[in-house]
Amino acid sequence: MKKSLIAIAVMMLLPIVALAEKKPVTEKASTTMKVTIDSIDHDNRMITFKDKDGNYQVVHAGPEIKRFDELKVGDQVTFKYTESVVYELKKPGEAAPPSGTGDLEIARNTSAKPGGTLSQKETVTVTVKAVDMKAPSVTVATEDGRSMSFKIKDKGQLKDVKPGDRLVITYSDALLISVE
Repeated sequence: MKKSLIAIAVMMLLPIVALAEKKPVTEKASTTMKVTIDSIDHDNRMITFKDKDGNYQVVHAGPEIKRFDELKVGDQVTFKYTESVVYELKKPGEAAPPSGTGDLEIARNTSAKPGGTLSQKETVTVTVKAVDMKAPSVTVATEDGRSMSFKIKDKGQLKDVKPGDRLVITYSDALLISVE
């Protein structure tokens, strides 16, 4: 589930709108897939899923899947993946939360069928090095000293962003799995 937080920021092109008003900006997306268990290799803990178009995917069920032995060929499984990125502008001198990756959290359901949620959160802070209103783009420095530039769709989003400002970026993702 872990992705590079900076890569996520690139994908979303740093939507900085409303940051000048000190309101965090949240970008969120989710996707749902329903599949059928086509086969199970109990010795190697491998599950083969088949989607509605006849495509197959083989997945290893690690030891964290406690109810593996309850799965059966023909079970319908729904995977709902959600990810969000929250951007918050911090002016020089303002406190920012510590950077880091949280532990992978597992919440198991207690219903008759196996299922649960896997989730994780990562936070980084980057410092604005330059703002180019002509491009429009912003160049930031990561905590490990790398410089990265991002093109911004709407230059109006950069009007109150200045070198020295920091962007706190929090990436969260979650996978909800339910067996029917």
